[in-house]
Amino acid sequence: MHRTRRSLFYLAGYLTLTGIGLMIAPDALLKMLLSNRDYGDVFPRFTGILMVAIGVVVAQVIRHRAERLYPTTLIIRSFICVSVAGLYLYSGDPLFLAILAVVALGMVMTGLSYIADKREQRG
Repeated sequence: MHRTRRSLFYLAGYLTLTGIGLMIAPDALLKMLLSNRDYGDVFPRFTGILMVAIGVVVAQVIRHRAERLYPTTLIIRSFICVSVAGLYLYSGDPLFLAILAVVALGMVMTGLSYIADKREQRG
């Protein structure tokens, strides 16, 4: 499961770095992510706190090689993609397309890696 494990570094990285960015400079980060709305600064900072926390959990999954949790990361990100697409349709804010692209890229990387690792284990 070495490919899948490596793909999770992308997940831990964007969660942690984006979370820190939202905590420190939410307006600047939201503009970088193409947002066309004002979300204030309290809730984006809270979202950043949650993202850092989840990033740390993913880092522990990587560190402990908790392979049984790898598929869970795919299921959760599938839910996130559907939900974020719904938020885009609801709000029209391109921020959600940027988030969708980042999450979907990581999901595809992890999914393809997981399939390749499973085939290698069987073969």
